[in-house]
Amino acid sequence: MDGAANGGAPGAPPSTNVGAAGGGASTLGPRASLLMSLTLALLLGALSGLVMFPAAQHLRSLQGGERARATLHTSGACMAGQCEVTFEAGGRTVVAGLPVGSGGGKQSVGAAMTVRYQVDDPQVVAREDDVGGGGAAVLAWMSGGIALLFLTLSVVAAIFLARQRRT
Repeated sequence: MDGAANGGAPGAPPSTNVGAAGGGASTLGPRASLLMSLTLALLLGALSGLVMFPAAQHLRSLQGGERARATLHTSGACMAGQCEVTFEAGGRTVVAGLPVGSGGGKQSVGAAMTVRYQVDDPQVVAREDDVGGGGAAVLAWMSGGIALLFLTLSVVAAIFLARQRRT
């Protein structure tokens, strides 16, 4: 087959480059795959170590807090810290945001729940169901484990690339 059959100039060698325009699938090279695996490992490790583990610790710190009956004031993505509850503390009504890692996002506004709060600062509050670490603890372990998986894949890929260069 000559170059004209592939859309090239007559007499040109046949084209082997099948890109997006040719309809073929393009693949990442081994170095790009290695960099992507390392990047994912670092991002997931950072999510686990810098966000989720501290959020789980914060939730656990409220285990000994004062207990109160609350209603969900604002619903949303509670896991991302976008829910608010209303409860009575020290004779006054408090509206406080649930911390990152909280559950209860599927509940509707007005749903009753039990919360724990710090007596000296009622704005620091968590659902009683979450004071064991909640979804933050689960996500911390999952993202940490997946980060280790990607790190392992990166090491294996680096070893493979090093051996491939020698041959």
